[in-house]
Order: sequence, then C-alpha cells, then structure tokens
Amino acid sequence: MANTRAAHDKAVAQQWFSNGLRLHAQGKLIEAEAHYRRALDFDHANIGALHMSGVIAATAGRRQEALNLLTRAIAANTTLPAIHSDLGLVLSDLGRPADALARFDAAVALKPDLHTAWFNRGIALKTLGRLADAVASYDRALALRPDFAEAYSNRGNALREAGRTEEAVASLDRAVALDPGLAEAHNARGLVLADLGRQADALAAHERFIALKPGDPDAHIRRGNVLRNMGRLHDAVAAYDTAITLDPASADAHGNRANALHELGRSAEALPSIDKAIVLRPDHAPSFDNRGLVLGALWRFEEALASHDAAIRLDPGYADAGWNKALLALLLGDFGEGWALYEARKRMKEYQAPAIGERPPWTGAEDVSGKTVFLHWEQGIGDTLQFCRFALGVRARGARVVMSVQAPLLRLLRQLEPGIAIIGPAETPAQFDYHCSLMSLPYALDLTQDTLASPGPYLMADPELVAAWRARLPPGQRPRIGLAWSGNRAHRNDRKRSVPLGELKPLLSADADWICLQTEFRDGDAATMRELDVFAPHAEELTDFADTAAIVSQLDLVISVDTSVAHLAGALGKPTWVLLPFMPDFRWLIGRDDSPWYDSLRLFRQPAIGDWRSVIIRVQHELARLLDLDRGDFPASTTAQ
Repeated sequence: MANTRAAHDKAVAQQWFSNGLRLHAQGKLIEAEAHYRRALDFDHANIGALHMSGVIAATAGRRQEALNLLTRAIAANTTLPAIHSDLGLVLSDLGRPADALARFDAAVALKPDLHTAWFNRGIALKTLGRLADAVASYDRALALRPDFAEAYSNRGNALREAGRTEEAVASLDRAVALDPGLAEAHNARGLVLADLGRQADALAAHERFIALKPGDPDAHIRRGNVLRNMGRLHDAVAAYDTAITLDPASADAHGNRANALHELGRSAEALPSIDKAIVLRPDHAPSFDNRGLVLGALWRFEEALASHDAAIRLDPGYADAGWNKALLALLLGDFGEGWALYEARKRMKEYQAPAIGERPPWTGAEDVSGKTVFLHWEQGIGDTLQFCRFALGVRARGARVVMSVQAPLLRLLRQLEPGIAIIGPAETPAQFDYHCSLMSLPYALDLTQDTLASPGPYLMADPELVAAWRARLPPGQRPRIGLAWSGNRAHRNDRKRSVPLGELKPLLSADADWICLQTEFRDGDAATMRELDVFAPHAEELTDFADTAAIVSQLDLVISVDTSVAHLAGALGKPTWVLLPFMPDFRWLIGRDDSPWYDSLRLFRQPAIGDWRSVIIRVQHELARLLDLDRGDFPASTTAQ
C-alpha cells in the first residue's frame, strides 16, 4: 500500500513538474515556480523540480536559495552535467570561483561537448587569475561553437589581462564581427586598443558601446579617458560631465574631470571636482594625490604637501604619491626629503631599468674605491645632460665609471671625462661591482643646495665639428641667437612647457641671425617658418647632440623652453634664457631668475597659468636692451673650446 502511494505521489509530482516546464518555456516564471513547488510537495527529491526551481531562484537573485536547491538536486543525482553547470553559475555569483570551477569541471567531465560549461569555466579561471587556462577553456568552447561571440569577447579580455594585446584585438574583432550588437565586446575592444596606443580606434569602439548603451555612465568615463589621452581635453571634460549627469555619485567621473581641467591649466576649476571625488570616496589615495597636484599648480604648497601625505597614509605602497611629493619638495628646495622620496619612482609601473642581474645598487654608503660602478641613463635626454656631471663625483671617489646614455648623446658625452667610459643605451658592462641610475646620483651623493653649486661648463663641443659647422652658420656680423620653442610632445607636461612658434613672432623681428635648434616640428611650424623667413634651419643636418653642441658653442645667446636644448646650452656654459610655465619642473625651483644648476642660465617665468604673452613681452624688452649694446658687451660665453 505504501509503495502504491509513493508511486502515485511521484506521478503527481511529475505532472506538476511537466506543467511547470511548459509555463517556464512560455516565460511565466512565477506560475512555473509554483508548479515546481507543488511537485516538490509530492516528491521532495524530484530532480527536475529541484533543478528548475534553483534556476528560477538564481534568475530572481535569490542566490542562497538557488544554492540549496541545486545542491539538493546534485545530491539526488550526480550524473546530470546541466545541474553541475548551473550550480557553478550560482557559486560564481556568490563570489566562490574555486567552488564554481569544480562544478564546471564536473560538468565537462560528464559532457565534454557542453560548450556553455567550457565558457563559464573560462570565466571562473579568469577570476582566479589563471589567464592562460581561461583562454584554453574559451578555445574549447569555440571549438564546439565557432560562432560563440561572447566566448571571443571574454577570450579577448583574458588575453588583454595576460598582456597579449595583439591577440586580444583579433579575438575582440571576431566577437564584434559575429555580433555587432554585443556591447561588452566593443567596450573591451576600446580598452585594448587604448593599451596599444590606437586612441582613435579606441574612441570609435567606446562610442559604438555608447550607441548601444547610452545610459551607462562608466562608458562616458572610458570615452573621456581616451579623449584625454588624445589631448582633446575640452571634449574629455564634456564626456565626464555627461557621466556625472547620469551618475552624480561617480567618484571616478568627478576625479577624472578634475584631472582634465588641471591639464587644461584650469586648476582652480579642477579643485571642486577633486574635492567632490574625495567626499564620495574618502579612502581613495590617488584622489588625494591628484588633489595635491592641483593645489601645487595653484601655488598652495603647504596644502599640496598635506594632500600628498594623506595619500601616502591611506596607501603607503602608492608610489605615485611619494613621487609627486618628491617633485614638490624638490621644487621648494627641500633636497633632503625630496631626493629620498624621488626613489619612489622605482616602484612605479612606468619605471624601466636595464637588466642588472644580481649586482647590488650603489647607495652612496658603499666604498667604491677601485670598484667599477655602472651608471645607467633614465628618463629624457635633458635629464641625462643635467645629471651626467655627477658621474664625476663617483669618479672622484676612486671608482672606475661606465655610463650608458641615449644614442643621440654618445658622441657628445664621450667628451665628459677621459676616465669615464660611455656606452650605448642598451649596453651593460661585462663586469661591474655596483650600479646606479643617473637620476639617483643626487640621493647617493647627498646633494644639497649648498653642495649643488654649478661647476661651470662641464661639456664641450668637438673642435672638429665646431670647425665644420662654422662655415654653415651666418658669418657673425650680427648676434647669433638660437631658438627652441617645443620639446618632446610625449612629455607629460608638454602642453604647458612648449610655445607655439607663432607666439614668438615679436622676438623674431630683432636684428639678429636666428638659428633654429629644433629637430622635431609641430603642425604649422613649417608654414610659420616660411612666413617669418628669418631662420637658418639645420634640422636635417643634425645627426646627434654633438652637432647641436657645435652649433650652440658658436651662438651668442640661446632662447629655449624647458627642453633638452636648455640643458645642453647650460652644460656648455652658453648664455641661455629659459621660458618657463607658471608651475615649472622641479629643477627650476621657484621665486628666482637664476639657476643653481647652470651659471649661464636666466629664467623667464609665466606670472600666471598659461600666460606666455607676458613672458614674451619681457624677453622682447630684455632682448632689445641687449641688442642696443655694442657687440662686445654681449654676455660672455664660458664655453670651453
């Protein structure tokens, strides 16, 4: 009798389950779930009802209930791959990727051609950081279903995180080709294209995502980031404004808007935005660090230092905050803390050092008498020109010095000192005892303002090159003035330090022979140079800085923005006027017209952010006064010949 009743209940349960499946297929989930529950009233171990109830609970976001139901289903029958796979999805949603992976592994073991399980397995593996395994799992899914656009998209994401960017682009290209409406693939494609520096293509990808999902504030933030990378800062601000309209509580949108405004030189407007970002996310170290940059640009130095300190307290490992505080401390003349904090750059992702192997660094404490010290270049050409003189200090301690420098400096710096061996940028000595970056030498040598005193000229032009260039320059009947108006456009501060050539026209009317010291030109420079028709251009003839030094050595004056030409002229002892932005680079300090680094330099500073006009008027006045003097009264060059 009991068996008959049990059989009856199972039959009734199965009928309720079958009706539930029909309703489920029609999208009537509430009614379907009610039928599944009735099935379980008659048979609490009905595998189908447990499974489908679990699926509906998961769809409704009732993950713990779904976990219980699907676990019961597997306990009733461990051989059904779909239940393992669905339980894996719930475990993933619960933030348990390792447990989810075990379920997906069980599913594909039972049914190796279950492409969805291979796909979801890839998601779990990526979450666990096992990127190569994730890619392999997506590959299995694609082998089973070659038109699986989502798998190509996720595969592209995993490849991007693994640093395999070209492969990532190919995978994402395939995803959007299979499904142009797959928004997330466009998003991922935009990110990886930006990684590759293909900013215009990245922008198009993000704009395609926005066309599909215009209400996503993060999409407008990503678009703004690309626009900022492209230098389209006004458009970037507008993009962040849109993101803020969509989500006023987005700390990223407020913070990134502040960064773009700061880069535009609108730091006073940036400050309320970065303050809002901090209110929204008060534990975010980068926001405090960026606030320090904004305050520094406004010359609110004590507040800026305090903001960098707040970032360091929040995240002692955040190297950018230490680096930015170092730059500000050095700008303010605090060399003691500044050079120590400057070492934080070595913990930044952008830092690149040569392959040193097991050789120890030289910190200044080690006795190097009779030892070989390898000094290696870092950062820009101007930095090498400025800091190479400290190699003489290492040499003075009895060391044999080998120094690597950028290729354009090889010939010139071989004139530095006979006892210093100069090698190429990618070379490493076969044998050496210690190594040190050129930019770390001030810290190792315990450089202070008192010990900084300029040594006078420490580089000289090659006499043979000087003779060769003498015939190519104007005869010297009028003062010869060299001009450099822009630097490397990749420099993070290039927008603020470089001057459009057209703005310098008032200077170029002076009665002098103007020598162009530029080797790289911006859009419009060629037309302006033709219009002015005052330059003796030699860019195509300049093979490296040894040639530039030979020219500079024969000039009466150099006028330059903050670029390598200024450092070259200073190292040669040539009278040089340097045009500086309102917030200058750390090496120029503040509140002074001279430079402790170079005796022959005179500094002309912007009185306000972006105000080159005032600088040019002042230089024009000083130049007119100078040209009124007899030629013999020009500032004497101290260039060694």
